[in-house]
Amino acid sequence: MRSSNPVFSRRGFSRDTGGYAGFDAQYQQAGTATNPYATNPYATDPATGMPQAPARTNAMTMDDVVSRTAMTLGTLIVTATLSWVLLPVDPANLGKSYGIGIGAALVAFVLAMVQSFKRKPVPALILGYAALEGVFLGVISAATSTYLGPGVVIQAVMGTMCVFAAVLFAYRMRWIRVNRRFTGFVMAAAMGFILLMLANSLFALFGGGDGLGFRSGGLGLLFGAIGVILGACFLAMDFKQVEDGIAYGAPREESWLAAFGLTLTLVWIYLEMLRIFQILSGDD
Repeated sequence: MRSSNPVFSRRGFSRDTGGYAGFDAQYQQAGTATNPYATNPYATDPATGMPQAPARTNAMTMDDVVSRTAMTLGTLIVTATLSWVLLPVDPANLGKSYGIGIGAALVAFVLAMVQSFKRKPVPALILGYAALEGVFLGVISAATSTYLGPGVVIQAVMGTMCVFAAVLFAYRMRWIRVNRRFTGFVMAAAMGFILLMLANSLFALFGGGDGLGFRSGGLGLLFGAIGVILGACFLAMDFKQVEDGIAYGAPREESWLAAFGLTLTLVWIYLEMLRIFQILSGDD
């Protein structure tokens, strides 16, 4: 059975082999008798029934994931704060600020796509994405705070933190089980959601107004809630990636992918939360 996480699956990671297919081939070519990735790293401890991680000095640990995630989110927060403070949000210059923010978001999207198709994580790409995404979030948040009041941004941040804590608690309690069916359903739902939002944006761009109305009023609240639920599902998949990576003895560099995935998901949830509270504030 292959890992349910698409990142690990793309790298040839499976429970059947107990390791990385690419590393299996390398060890066979080198004539090495034992591949440390194929020593059944998912074997259970008879005393606890929990998976035993391989004893490897360069294996990914929870500390690695926490430190890389802190670096990535820290970069995003710093650039968001700087763009909030330094970029003008007054009516005369708001278009310029939006232009900078959207430009940063587009470049961040390109960096995210490049990293997604890389076989190995590139920290420079991940931190570059975080920095540019922070510029975009800073501009959007500053404009929202200026015209809707600071409470909206604070509510969105608190909402994102609550979703993260709730999903982590539910996952640790095993109320959420990430398997192949769960992953397939979430990916299909996310694709449908993204396509609908793209269609709404195109109609808004060429037809004016809010397009099909999926991001305002009652429909906006409904689709905002769906977006948050999808983000929560992605968080569960991110936690599964971390858990599998540690249990399987994935290389330490894979902790950058975990940080990248968590950052992407938290940005998604924050933007959906921001949209919900904008609508509730009466200005959608």
